[in-house]
Amino acid sequence: MTVIDPDTQAAWVPESDADTGDPDDATDEMPLSTRLSIADTLTLGNATCGFMAVYFTTTGVLIPHLTGSEDGGMARHSAATAVVLMLMASVFDLFDGLVARKLRSSAMGAELDNLSDLISFGLAPAYFVVVWGMVANDAHQRVGVAAAIIVLLAVVLRLARFSCVTLRDGIFQGMPSPFGALTVVSIVLLELPFVPTVIAIVGVAWLMASRVEYPKPRGRLAVAMLGWIVLSMGLLAAWAFDAPGGELLLQTGCALQVVLGAVIPLFATARRVYAFRDNRREARAAAQG
Repeated sequence: MTVIDPDTQAAWVPESDADTGDPDDATDEMPLSTRLSIADTLTLGNATCGFMAVYFTTTGVLIPHLTGSEDGGMARHSAATAVVLMLMASVFDLFDGLVARKLRSSAMGAELDNLSDLISFGLAPAYFVVVWGMVANDAHQRVGVAAAIIVLLAVVLRLARFSCVTLRDGIFQGMPSPFGALTVVSIVLLELPFVPTVIAIVGVAWLMASRVEYPKPRGRLAVAMLGWIVLSMGLLAAWAFDAPGGELLLQTGCALQVVLGAVIPLFATARRVYAFRDNRREARAAAQG
């Protein structure tokens, strides 16, 4: 997740009335705090993608199911489009942080970023889970809604904590919400039995709200993440257009996403254990010396 770091925002200095010579003229100008930067524009693209993901999930999957006019192909195309839009939102989220660090972010940057993330990586995947709970053959609607609420609240708690807690540079606390949203959607697309799917979704929600440390996507990691997103879009397109082997490719990609979501916390925990052991050894060596 590339939520804009507070320390990367350019300092905002209000314009004084003396600069214009007329207090009335100063009030007519837009304050610097409300002027959108390039990074803010990318953030708004993130929010737009999240909203459109909800739109396609509703019009292409839910409404045809409720009206009895569903076509398997149309539902597949719309579901794939919704997930692609979430992937595009994650691309915007990746680049708005990079642009903010290189150029400038307005005083609204961090707030816009959190609100956009809530739409694209909280509401959109939670709504996707709700619709899955209504259209899947073996699903239980109320249980699906409960799982969706847990996902939404996990993202809300995670974003609120990010705004209040200062962490060391280069890490996130808890699974980043874009990664968590894509993992939740991947679990649904795997089409596993209902109970294991719900358990896995709740597990991802717990990881997002947890204190497990995740690396920030910078440098090579950011390039690798972008490459994975592009590959995922290709897999979704192959599945949507019923290409030969498209469903198998999608299932493989979703499985890899879920495996990554499970393995990264293990590596993070192991790294913390090794760091703790090294610190103890150094402390003992210093005490003996």
